[in-house]
Amino acid sequence: MKLSVIIPVYNEAGTILEIIRRVKEAPFEKEIIVVDDSSTDGTARLLKENGGGITVLYHEKNQGKGAAIRTALPHITGDIVIIQDADLEYHPSEYPRLISPILNGVADVVYGSRFQGGTHRVLYFWHSVGNKVVTNLSNIFTDLNLSDMETGYKVFRSEVLKKIKIESSRFGFEPEITAKIAKMGCRIYEVPISYWGRDYSEGKKINWKDGLAALYWIIKFNIFRK
Repeated sequence: MKLSVIIPVYNEAGTILEIIRRVKEAPFEKEIIVVDDSSTDGTARLLKENGGGITVLYHEKNQGKGAAIRTALPHITGDIVIIQDADLEYHPSEYPRLISPILNGVADVVYGSRFQGGTHRVLYFWHSVGNKVVTNLSNIFTDLNLSDMETGYKVFRSEVLKKIKIESSRFGFEPEITAKIAKMGCRIYEVPISYWGRDYSEGKKINWKDGLAALYWIIKFNIFRK
């Protein structure tokens, strides 16, 4: 069993080398595919200087998380694909828990839920409200009972992810992929994960505009895409 770990990164010079180190320490055979989304803070330079043993791909223009994953897909060779954010909010020590349902043959896709009892940093109330709104709206259309549709930890059997045409380039990836795996009839599991959230002074990027965009993508991919 081999893992393919996709790390989309944009302006994370302060964390990118540490997250790569943590991923390398995960006790599995793995390949690491980093996609730099046209960073302007020195992230690309760090990757060029310290990219030994990993695959690094570069975007000439900033396109977003979905586009970075789309760029990485042709390069994966593993049996299981894990999406890993570069900001240290999600820890690779969770990998054994995340891949267990797939290894046990009961799941095609696993979501790591921040709301099922794992340790998490206490932060923004309205962010949690917004997450529940978009998750519940997604659930209404998909008839799933997810607790955390927007989680950054999504894990797939590689043949499942390779079948999906990713259309959205930014954070629309989360509702899009959820709608499409639901329509495919994939076996989906959630497992509790810990979450080391950061605030805006520490570089957090997502905001209320992304929440509104998520509503648009939920409607688009559940109603207007068959």
